[in-house]
Amino acid sequence: MTKVLIVDDHPMFREALRGAVQFALADVEVFEAGSIDAACVAIRSEPGIEIILLDLSMPGTSSFDGLMLLRSTFPRIPIMIVSGLDDPRIVQEAIRLGAAGFVSKSVDKATLAEAMSEVLGGSVFVPPDLAAAMSGARGSAAPGDIGSRVADLTPAQMRVLHLLRHGRLNKQIAHELGVSETTIKAHVSEILRKLNVVSRTQAVIETAQLDFEAILNGQPNRD
Repeated sequence: MTKVLIVDDHPMFREALRGAVQFALADVEVFEAGSIDAACVAIRSEPGIEIILLDLSMPGTSSFDGLMLLRSTFPRIPIMIVSGLDDPRIVQEAIRLGAAGFVSKSVDKATLAEAMSEVLGGSVFVPPDLAAAMSGARGSAAPGDIGSRVADLTPAQMRVLHLLRHGRLNKQIAHELGVSETTIKAHVSEILRKLNVVSRTQAVIETAQLDFEAILNGQPNRD
């Protein structure tokens, strides 16, 4: 059973989103919180919550404060933003700060189902139109730029990215590295955030020119 926490201060929207989540996932238990403080209490009192659906506009917080607090306090739980603020710049900043996905409050049930599946699988989800707008604003990463982003990865994240480049699935990576699949999902989310990409495929494409064997062996990178 998948445990989902909805964090939004509007009861009517929480009720509507609960129905959409129950439609999207066959076996799900949904919890609700009307504030960031209530969300923290809910997470601590209900072990096993696997995903947080968070509204950016919450009482007692400003801008991305709620997202940053939940990310720093519960770093292993992916957070998907469900917001009426769908400006590409806001979406890009949310992803940069660690959100694992972003959908509009007007999202249809099929897209919500796809988004939750991607996020629960360790990927980052952004609707195609917003992803295209973000890519257009950012442009393609230069080799030196992506190299500096890769340099920010931890050794464990480097090993996971190396295996992603070889087409491994989360379960296969977990088995190969001797850790849990949940740990791999957390690593993948952090890799996508640090590389400033929105999918595993994009991460592989952006890092295709890098010599991973040299990097993993601690040698200077040769393009």
